[in-house]
Amino acid sequence: MARVGSGKYTYELVQDFPKLPTGEVLGTVSTVATDSQDRVYVFQRKDPPVMVFDRDGNYLKCWGIGAITDPHGMTIVNDIVYITDRSDSVAMTFTLEGKPLQIIGKRGVHSDTGGEKPGDLVPRAAGPFNYPTELTPSPSGDLYVSDGYRNARVHRFTRDGQLVHSWGQPGKNAPGEFHLPHSVLVDPEGKVYVCDRANRRVQIFSATGEFLSMWTGMGGPNDLARDKDGMFYVCEQEVDGQPPFVSIRDGHGGVIARWEIRHAHGLWVDSHGDIYLGLTTNHSVDKYVRV
Repeated sequence: MARVGSGKYTYELVQDFPKLPTGEVLGTVSTVATDSQDRVYVFQRKDPPVMVFDRDGNYLKCWGIGAITDPHGMTIVNDIVYITDRSDSVAMTFTLEGKPLQIIGKRGVHSDTGGEKPGDLVPRAAGPFNYPTELTPSPSGDLYVSDGYRNARVHRFTRDGQLVHSWGQPGKNAPGEFHLPHSVLVDPEGKVYVCDRANRRVQIFSATGEFLSMWTGMGGPNDLARDKDGMFYVCEQEVDGQPPFVSIRDGHGGVIARWEIRHAHGLWVDSHGDIYLGLTTNHSVDKYVRV
C-alpha cells in the first residue's frame, strides 16, 4: 500500500475502502463520519443516503430512504447524527439507526439572499436557511449551522432549535465575510471554525461570533475535522491548477503534514487516528490508516 505523510503522521492508503453488497455501487459520496464504535457512516446522494460499514469496510446496514433529498454535511457526536439536507434547506438529527429526532427549518423554504446559482457570491446575507452545508453541536449544547451555497452566514441555535443569532456577510476579504461557508466545527473550548471555501481560508470565531483569527495558504477547504489530540485535518479542493490535498494542522494552523489525494468533499478522523475521505467525483471512500 502507498504510504503518505511523515513522522508521527504517516499513513497507508486503502483505496475504495467500502466492501459493497453484491450489485451495489456508491453514488456521489458527500461525506463520511464514524460513531463511538468506529463504525463508518457513508453519506451519499442516492438511496439509501446512509450506508454503514465496520472499520474493515464490511457492510452492516443502511437507512434514510425517502428522508433526505440532497445529502450534504454529516457529523456524529455522542452517537447522534447531525446532517444537512442542502437543497431542501433543513438541518436534521437522527439516531444511529436512522430514527429522526429533530428538524430545523421548513423543508423547501429558502431565506431571501437573492442567490440563485449555488456557489455564487450572494447579493446579501439572510437568516436560516438557503442551501445549508453543515450542522454541528457545541460543548454548551448549542447548535451551529454553516449556511453556504446560497447564503453567507453561520447560525447559532439552542439545543431545541431556537435561533440565537447569525453572523457573516458576502465578501472576499474582510474577517466575517464569506463566499461559500462549506463546513463548521466547534472545538472543546467553544471556538467555531468555518471552512470559507471559495475564499480559500478557515475563519475562527468565538462561540458568540466574534472573529478571532484565520488560516490561509490552502486550496478551497471543503471540510475540517479535529482528533482527540487537538490536531486538525482539512481536505482542500483543487485550485489554480494545483491538485487536491489533505493537510494536518496544529491548533495555530501550522502544517504538520500534507499530501495529494483524490478530490474529497468531506473527511473524518476516527478514534484510531485513521482518516476517511468522502469522494464525490470518484463515488467512493478512501481510508488512510495511521501507521
